[in-house]
Amino acid sequence: MNRYIFITILVLFISCNKIENHKTLNQVDIQRIKKLNLLDNSETIYQFYSEYKKDVCGNFYTNKRIATYWLDKRNAKKDNVNFAYYNDIVKIDTIYKAGLSYCPYILVTKKNGFTFKVSIDGSERGIKSFFEGVFQQWRKIKN
Repeated sequence: MNRYIFITILVLFISCNKIENHKTLNQVDIQRIKKLNLLDNSETIYQFYSEYKKDVCGNFYTNKRIATYWLDKRNAKKDNVNFAYYNDIVKIDTIYKAGLSYCPYILVTKKNGFTFKVSIDGSERGIKSFFEGVFQQWRKIKN
């Protein structure tokens, strides 16, 4: 029973997060992303989503790359920061139905074989827009 309550609360909490962009993110968020070396001055964040708090995690794509981060405030060794420039990506898979307790996500495969997930949640329309935006940027750079 406790597990059911926890999952319900988690789903309700997650569903409150929304997709943002460079204009709606505040300067503290932008500076944090820059300090993680996930954004340079010539980049624009097109869509950004956090499954939790923005100071802990974020998933986004820009005009140059797709990126994700998870920061563990108790143990920096557990931090997980990944990105790929579009020209380094060989494959992008979209997973819409990731299971009851997981968000839909993009699985990015880089030229060196490394893979990572970029999660997104929200309305079906918002998820589709995020996925399509990533593909549009990748195709633009790839071609």
